[in-house]
Amino acid sequence: MTITHFKNVEWIVAWDEARQGHCYLKGGDLVFAGNEITFVGQAYDGASDRVIDGAGLCLIPGFVNIHSHPCTEVLNRGIREDHSVREHHMTGLYERSMAFAADEGDKKYGAEVSYADLMMSGVTTLVDVTFPYPGWVEVMERSGLRMYAAPGFNSAAWRRENRHELLFWEDLEKGKRDFQASLDFIDKLRAHPSGRLSGIVSPFQIENNTAELLQESHAAAQERGLPWTTHAAQAVIEFNIMVQRHGITPIQFLDSLGVLGRGTILAHAMFIDENSWIQWHSKTDLKLLGDSHTAVAHCPTPFMRYGAMMEDFSRYKDAGVVLGIGTDTIPHNIIEDMRSAAVLARIASKDGHVASTADVFHAATVGGARALMRDDIGKLAVGAKADLVALDLTNPIMMPVRDPIVSLVHHAAERAVKDVYVDGRQVVRDHQVLTLDRLGAAGQLAAAQARMEAGVPDRDYLGRTSQEIVPLSLPLGFPSNK
Repeated sequence: MTITHFKNVEWIVAWDEARQGHCYLKGGDLVFAGNEITFVGQAYDGASDRVIDGAGLCLIPGFVNIHSHPCTEVLNRGIREDHSVREHHMTGLYERSMAFAADEGDKKYGAEVSYADLMMSGVTTLVDVTFPYPGWVEVMERSGLRMYAAPGFNSAAWRRENRHELLFWEDLEKGKRDFQASLDFIDKLRAHPSGRLSGIVSPFQIENNTAELLQESHAAAQERGLPWTTHAAQAVIEFNIMVQRHGITPIQFLDSLGVLGRGTILAHAMFIDENSWIQWHSKTDLKLLGDSHTAVAHCPTPFMRYGAMMEDFSRYKDAGVVLGIGTDTIPHNIIEDMRSAAVLARIASKDGHVASTADVFHAATVGGARALMRDDIGKLAVGAKADLVALDLTNPIMMPVRDPIVSLVHHAAERAVKDVYVDGRQVVRDHQVLTLDRLGAAGQLAAAQARMEAGVPDRDYLGRTSQEIVPLSLPLGFPSNK
């Protein structure tokens, strides 16, 4: 077992158990043996096999990303950033998901690029929500990430016949088969010898699953001691559909099924009954989430592109909701999502004192760990896993180094991430990913995207091309001299 000693580190973001929060330690040492941290403090004088000079470094816990779609979202680069549908209350999710579909064989390239991007922004634990595809386990293994695979299943699928309605294809038997296949996948993954790979039970969307399947899958997660996650309250149109079906909000529906609580992670949960885009008569959703200590994966990027935001991060926190951060879409950069979470909360509340940098940093570390029902990741403390990030304080955008976390979140982002360790193994060195071929996989994406776009007319309900659905930001052609 190799003992690694970071010596005289300029700044360490250490865990203060008494205050249940992170704190700064200046000029300290950190030691890990194998995959476990064994010392955080001043002047370590024990044995070590490798000593690393901490000058110019800040050590922070690795980020815990509790919601992402790595294999497909990168193929939407240049497609989704400006795409929205007014008749769907601005979200482009439904139109895009039905018209654009990546080939199964291309998804592994998207995952490889995205996993690399995530590690380069300091992510060490990742919840990957997707429908299983060939090569998924292999790229997870190779990445070195601490993974929670969320193989999705549904008993229904979206369909469209016009611009304003969201309709559904139902296939209950397929939903049951895919649910069982998902459990089999997770059970096999949990036996992986690395100890880094696990699963999370994931009915994909609340409106695409029966009440029975939601309850059965939640029970299966609890039997296995695993978290459970679904997309809920992620769109106005979804909110309205659930009210039409059940007479109550998506959050109230989940509460009625008994699936809220510790270990449940709701992706987004933005459009609750008191959201200004909803203005429903009840005002109980936030209390239900907070009182049950349900976790919410806050992913600000896709929604702010539609002109929407959580209202707001600080109110969810104060209500007792377990808040974590997810990247959801491109760019897969958790630090940028932390920044957006803080800034948007201040805009939503009209209060510059809410959603502090410490709050969003907590959500991206310990908050995510708690959402996954773990207390051994997301913090630098004795007994925690050796999942850590070394920031380069000599990067000019981190200087002057008055408050390293503020500089990281609001200025440098991934540019300051120098080295990353997961489970005691180095996966990023000097800003380069060691475990994946990021450039090689990225080279496959142009052809993969072209194949996806070629299939759009056959999938779109109006038979449109990808260029008709999402035009380029600028016209093609030579400038006119007239």
